[in-house]
Amino acid sequence: MTTKAVARLASAVGLAVAGVTLGGSPVVGVSAVGAVPVQNVAGGSAPTGLTLAKNRQTITSALRVDLTRDFARLPLHRGKADGETVWYVITDTSNARMARRLGVNHSPKLRNAQRDCPACVQEVKTNRPLLGKAPVRFQGAPDFSPTRTLDRTRAALAPVEANPAPKPKTFPPTFFTPGAIAGAGYSPFVRVAGRHVVFNAPIVATGNGPFDVKTHTNTHDRTLGIDTEAMTTDLLFVRGFANGESIAYLSFDSSDAFTATLERSTLTPALAGLQFANGGDGVRRDDRADSARASIFTFVNAKTGLEDSPPARGASQGKGRSQGLTHALSLAIVGVDAAVANPKVLDALRRGADVSNIFSDMPRNFGNSQRREYSPAWDLQIGVYSDAAVAQGRNGLKTDAETVKRLARRGVITAPGGRPHGSALTNIVINCPALAFLDRRA
Repeated sequence: MTTKAVARLASAVGLAVAGVTLGGSPVVGVSAVGAVPVQNVAGGSAPTGLTLAKNRQTITSALRVDLTRDFARLPLHRGKADGETVWYVITDTSNARMARRLGVNHSPKLRNAQRDCPACVQEVKTNRPLLGKAPVRFQGAPDFSPTRTLDRTRAALAPVEANPAPKPKTFPPTFFTPGAIAGAGYSPFVRVAGRHVVFNAPIVATGNGPFDVKTHTNTHDRTLGIDTEAMTTDLLFVRGFANGESIAYLSFDSSDAFTATLERSTLTPALAGLQFANGGDGVRRDDRADSARASIFTFVNAKTGLEDSPPARGASQGKGRSQGLTHALSLAIVGVDAAVANPKVLDALRRGADVSNIFSDMPRNFGNSQRREYSPAWDLQIGVYSDAAVAQGRNGLKTDAETVKRLARRGVITAPGGRPHGSALTNIVINCPALAFLDRRA
């Protein structure tokens, strides 16, 4: 796909918000492990640090969740797409029994992914109903060869200024291109031919190696290591929140070019067809039985600069924590590849440089979170704080979806352009499976 084609796929988010006024203790439940040398097997493995306790993981098949470099080591599976070798992971399925056998998240909503959207789920061929237990042939695969670029020097459509724009005025960026683009027939959501169970099985690398885990010419932009002898891959996770709790989640795909670039994920436009935009309307609940989506929340004009004095525990609740699009774009590392070879990038992300979105639900019941409402297919709800809220300093860290919904009902938060809060304007879907709780048992 050409750069022009990618640009055409970009959503209206940047244009819609161009005129917006912008305004601890150690992590518990971890155990220290010794450092191991990086392997030289087809991309190697990331060096290890502090390990999250196993009982905090929602994806229990993860061999480890590393809190020093913020990656999850997942089982790796081999397949074929158009005659090329591809490598994939499994994170979710719509079938509870298979979820237990695979050690992945159970998402009942995934069974609705094919509803009125054949392109949203690709049919794969294998001789076992349980994915990953026999060779798999995919219809398509991502193209990881494009170079990820993100020019944040000044806000798009802003007047030309004699001096550089101040730090908060970096959203939307002037130019961006995602580092991976879905090929024909590709979706991370798959079903075995003749079956109705849907799996979340994103492809994270293509070819037979050697694998580029520095500039990601044949690997997903969040791949820190890949070992085709041990059959494992190390994937950079994101720190975020759900119902006031600190969580970790993975990020694989987005239907929108800008979001894919910012989140270091694969541009997969077909996902925008998943039912339904505003399926639960975001402001009330995501309770439509026929929806494949759940709600995830981010902000344009939340406070920035708090990351200059981050908490020692890394990105978590409390003072010293920023979130949102302007925040993520305000940091120099946003345009630099995530790789073990770039430790400053990994350290910045651990300390809170990512967007830190808020999940409406997790694959475990707690508080207002209902596991039956969880889906890795997230309906992105972009919030803009009112000028009054910004002036009063009410645009600080938010960690609970119910809080965001209450603020939306009161008009403190709107969608870009002053429209009612929700996803109808942008209709962006991102594939972000839950990985773990950072402060509580799963």
